[in-house]
Amino acid sequence: MHIKEKTIAILKQFDIGKKFSYLPVLPKASVLIPLLVKNGELHTLMTLRSKQLRTSAGEVCFPGGKREPSDQDDVDTALREAQEEIGLPPDDVQVVCTLFPIINKSGLLVTPVVGFIDASFRPSPNPAEVSAVFTVPLDFFTSQKDHYAAHGAAGLVGPLHSFHFVDPDSRRQYHIWGLTAMLAILVAALALRKKPEFDVGFDSEDPLSFFQQILHRRLNKL
Repeated sequence: MHIKEKTIAILKQFDIGKKFSYLPVLPKASVLIPLLVKNGELHTLMTLRSKQLRTSAGEVCFPGGKREPSDQDDVDTALREAQEEIGLPPDDVQVVCTLFPIINKSGLLVTPVVGFIDASFRPSPNPAEVSAVFTVPLDFFTSQKDHYAAHGAAGLVGPLHSFHFVDPDSRRQYHIWGLTAMLAILVAALALRKKPEFDVGFDSEDPLSFFQQILHRRLNKL
């Protein structure tokens, strides 16, 4: 089986469907975690947010943003934001699954949407929102080599993950941390069926119960 088809079959097992439809109405957001096959390996595409933005300026993120009234669902939000930020046409994304939502530091309920894009995609970043677009081998997020972790961060359950990645094409170094790093580790562990070389803070083979626990703990404080 080709690497793409194999990965799709694995990730579909973790699709949440309507499992979290019972959650209270919270401000919602979605991110698209774009996967692609490059040189026979799985990669993910990431963006560097513009320094002009009010929130998370100059940070590495996946394409995404807040739900708008015109969006039909979480997938719609993720695809719309990716088109606005990097010029990715929604029809060019093969949506694979929706993973469990996570409440971010701003109190937004963030739903990750995983989808495949073609390796030939050439981003057209919106300079008002994105200052760079790059890809990272998914395996990078399971390796100890460039990984750092801080424990006991305020309001955080488990370690705060951090990576330093040097893009071989541009030679630029990117700092990938926080929720973005956690999502990258999660998708890497699931898609590659590989236990990371460091303590991730959750069961990488069955992460759902851990994230449900965090979610309910945060909701109980609201």
